[in-house]
Parts: sequence; C-alpha cells; structure tokens
Amino acid sequence: MQGIQRGLRILEAVAAHQPVGVGEISRVCELPKSSVQRVLRALAEAGWIRAVGEEHTRWTLTSRMLTLAGTACGVRGIREAALGPMRELGELTGETVTLQVPDGPHRMVLIEQVDCRHPVRTVNKLGATSPITATSTGLAVLALLSDEDVERVLAHQVPRLTSNTLTEPHLVRAGVREARARGFAVNRGQNRDGVCAVGAAVTDPAGAPVGGIGVSLPESRFDVRRVPWWAAQVRSTAATVSAALAG
Repeated sequence: MQGIQRGLRILEAVAAHQPVGVGEISRVCELPKSSVQRVLRALAEAGWIRAVGEEHTRWTLTSRMLTLAGTACGVRGIREAALGPMRELGELTGETVTLQVPDGPHRMVLIEQVDCRHPVRTVNKLGATSPITATSTGLAVLALLSDEDVERVLAHQVPRLTSNTLTEPHLVRAGVREARARGFAVNRGQNRDGVCAVGAAVTDPAGAPVGGIGVSLPESRFDVRRVPWWAAQVRSTAATVSAALAG
C-alpha cells in the first residue's frame, strides 16, 4: 500500500509540474531521488509517463493518462456538453476558452481547451492542475460552496505561484464573496504570470458546482473595461452547459 501511495504522489507531481525533473519531484514529494527515479522508470514502462528532451531527464504525462481521466465519473459528460458551447464562446470572444473541473477539494484540472486564433495566446496542457484558489474557475466553484467548505479549503496553506497570488485567507474569502455577488470570478496573473481569465461555474442538476468555463488571455489584451462583457458571455456559456447536464 505504501508503494502505491508513493507512486500516486509522484504521478500527481508529474501532472502538476510537467515537464519536471527528478530533483523537483524529490523536493515536492519529500522523497529520496533514488526512490523517485525507480518509480518514474516503473511508470514509464507502464506507459503512464514519458521522458522529454534528448537527455531524458524530464518527465511528462502520456495520452494514456488523459484518456483515463476522460473516463472519470462525470468528466466525459461535462466535456461532451461543453465542447460545442466552448467553440461558440471562442468564436465570439476571439480568446482561448478552458474547461476545468475540481480535482479533489484543493485543485482544478484542465480537461478541455479551445485555442484562440491570435498568434500571441495563452497555452496550457490538458491535465494541468492549479490551486482552486488561484484560478477564475476555481474561485467561481468556491463561490457556490458553503462557508464551511470554503474554510476547509483554506485550512490548507495556499501556495504562492506568482506575486499576484492571493495566499492570505482573508483575501481569498474576499475573492469568494465577490464571485458570489457577481456570478463570475476574475484572475489577473494569480496562477501564471502574464495570464488573465474570467470564469464562471458549471453546475449539476442539483445546483452543485462541477466545473468551470473560463476565457483566458494574455495580460497585454486584458482590458478591465471589457470584463463585464466577457463575464456575460462566460456566464451564458456556463449556464448553457449546466442546462445540458440537467437535461
């Protein structure tokens, strides 16, 4: 059992930091490099990860892991319901559109993305994970949870990813309250430097948040005066997806 748990921790570390080297995984997982190396070789032989670069010193997930993720309970349904509306949102806004779902109580995972037509655009990998408190979709999801659930999330330290990341609990709470009042959330470089996003939550038939739709764009194209318009489009798309899940 300990070996399985160690392997899953290392696999999660690869997913969160890919492409990633042995040293960083060892530091993140607090495991000896020799142990990490053995697990990485086993995961590679099983087809879950692959080495990148000529020196084969960094690792990333394979499509096998993404395929498995796509069969997870609810994930395939929300992706199928969201893809058409996401494409329409991309055409309307001209920006990248993302679909993220909760990966446990503390993270969001990217399960679908519609790229924009601009040569300068935001790029992320399917399967990439982010702290739920550092993304627009994550804050939108938190906004639909109870105060008790939010506090359970904040009981764990919020990692600082950029100089704009809200790590102090009272600032995250303020962000959640604002998202509740407005029905959407804004991320200005909190997750990745130079990347902004506007997101809204997707709900299941019972009204519980099961994911989020976001419009993602470089900071160079982010105009605060356009936030209300972006928000209206994102909220409309999220509502369309939610209705499809309910139907």
